[in-house]
Amino acid sequence: MTHAIVPLAFAVAARPGRIAPRVALAGAVLAILPDADVIGFRFGIAYADAWGHRGATHSLMFGTVLAAAVSLAWEEARSKAAFLFLALAAVSHGLLDTLTDGGLGAALWWPFDDARVFAPVAPVRVSPIGAGFFSLRGLETLVSELVWIWLPCFVLLAGSRVVRRAAG
Repeated sequence: MTHAIVPLAFAVAARPGRIAPRVALAGAVLAILPDADVIGFRFGIAYADAWGHRGATHSLMFGTVLAAAVSLAWEEARSKAAFLFLALAAVSHGLLDTLTDGGLGAALWWPFDDARVFAPVAPVRVSPIGAGFFSLRGLETLVSELVWIWLPCFVLLAGSRVVRRAAG
């Protein structure tokens, strides 16, 4: 669920009224959605396949197309600002996953390139899949996410409040 905090933090930090609350919640859902690809394991799709975990659904193209579909289908999300917000929310998932210290990386450039990539630095502990999340390693992952994702989001929120107060 950590993926949802990023778009929610940006929506709250934005100028008041810029991102509608329902659009912000939709962004949170789009930020989480790429991990639904784990259902592929049940259908024999291997982790390393293009449609495996952290594959196509974690790409910049998939996130942008998904945001475009939502914007076209939902009147409340038909503005440029809403589309951009939803696109950034959707692609944030793959980008955050490149910051983890395990797995195969994320296929950010799919469909142009199936290669899995990591960011130059990987400070976030990779999350165990499934029930392994409720283990010591899962707790270590949660602490890592709190430090490297949640804390910067709270700093963004606090900074945006300071800037708004200073502006009047």
